[in-house]
Amino acid sequence: MIMSRARILDPSILKTICKFIQAPLKIEYPVRVNNWLKGTFDYFIPAQQKLLVIEAKNADLARGFTQLAVELIALDQWTDSKVPMLYGTVTTGDTWKFGIFERQEKIVHKDMNTYAVPSDLELVLSALFGISLS
Repeated sequence: MIMSRARILDPSILKTICKFIQAPLKIEYPVRVNNWLKGTFDYFIPAQQKLLVIEAKNADLARGFTQLAVELIALDQWTDSKVPMLYGTVTTGDTWKFGIFERQEKIVHKDMNTYAVPSDLELVLSALFGISLS
């Protein structure tokens, strides 16, 4: 059985968040800025004032974060949204790492902390809700 990368993460958590904040959950969402900057967001939540990209990975969070950073840069060029920051997270489903792209400064910041689920589930959910609602 072949399983897509986006299926590493149980989307029920994200669907619940999206239902609560009344935003769509886009799964394996394609984005194309140009021939060199294109790809597919595993999960994309376009909330009213925030945009959140979630990259699902089998194991390598470091490589996953690099991919997430490139996706946030692509999203910056692709979207007409005027939000000052774009948010992202890379996850294996049980390990999460968050990042922010400051659009005006063109800087990606990586949270130095890594969050484990289920022990840090409350922190992960707080971050996801905070990003989506703030």
